[in-house]
Order: sequence, then C-alpha cells, then structure tokens
Amino acid sequence: MNSKQGVILYGPPAAGKDTVTTELTELSSKYAQFRRLKVGTGKSAGYRMGTAEQLLKLEAAGDVVYVNARYGNTYVIDQPGVDAAFAAGVPVVHLGQVDGIQALVDGYPADWTRVLLWCPREVSAQRSAGRGDRDTTARLAAWDATREDLDAHPDMAWDLTVDTTVASPQEAARLIDQLLTKRAGTATA
Repeated sequence: MNSKQGVILYGPPAAGKDTVTTELTELSSKYAQFRRLKVGTGKSAGYRMGTAEQLLKLEAAGDVVYVNARYGNTYVIDQPGVDAAFAAGVPVVHLGQVDGIQALVDGYPADWTRVLLWCPREVSAQRSAGRGDRDTTARLAAWDATREDLDAHPDMAWDLTVDTTVASPQEAARLIDQLLTKRAGTATA
C-alpha cells in the first residue's frame, strides 16, 4: 500500500463536496482541497485559474492526469498540482465523473480513498438555488449525467458511501477521517 493518502469525493453538484471538505480541514490541518486547474470563466474559488497555453504545456509534458469539460470550462488534474498537494498533506479531490476517478487512481499512485457523496436530484436543486447558483439547470443536467455515470459503472468500488441528506457534514468528515486512520494503521501493520 502506498504511504501517500488522498481522498476522492465523488458526487453530483450540491451533494456536499465543498461542505464536507471544509469539515475535513476543520477536523485536521492535514486535509486540503485539491485545487484543479480551471481554464475558462466563472467561479474561481477552489480553483487555480489557468490559460489554454498552460494546458497545452502540461499536455505536451505529459503532466495531465485527467481533463474534462463542463459548464463551458475545462478542468484539469495535473501531475505538478497533485505533487504539490501531497507535499502539503492529504489532498481532497472533487470529481463528478467515474472516468476521472479511474484516471486519477491509475495515473497517480497513492492510497486513494473513494467516497461517494449522494443526495436526491430535488435536494441538489434546492441546495443549488439556496446557494445562489445562476446555472442550476446546468447543475441538474450534471446531476443526471452523474446518475447515468454511476449506472454505467456498477462495478465501481467505494470505500465509503454517504447520503448527505442523512449524515451531517461533520459526521461525513469524521467517517472519512476514521477510514483514513484505519487504512494508515493497516498499511503500517
């Protein structure tokens, strides 16, 4: 087992990835959200804003672990970014595509804990509207795509599944932290 531990939070928009990550960082300073490189416009919080030229350089160097397009933007998980995240502690990577999980697990050796955060579509709609998203319709289309993605990958193994309408963000963070602690103990045993 790899000594580098990372967390992948997968789920539809408004399932609680940001909120659970905030709770993880409050639980322990070892956790930090991995800030993907974002090429495009809109929300910049939680991202490293980049340019098309930067993306081309990363691609030419073979440093792109995963790239996807959504909401008119391009989102990149890059080798140098993940290296820096591991140097700082335990990265928490947010993903909404099973292919992204596979690309990260296969493309960046580490002990990745895969967590499925889930909530019903109507809850995503309420949460999106409640936080003032201007693109709730696009986020609901992404919710549908996430559901289809899960259905297309029934063999996907999850280390933990959390229904965020039942478990509080604090409880989800505690469960994730306990799981990583247990896995770290198993790795050293």
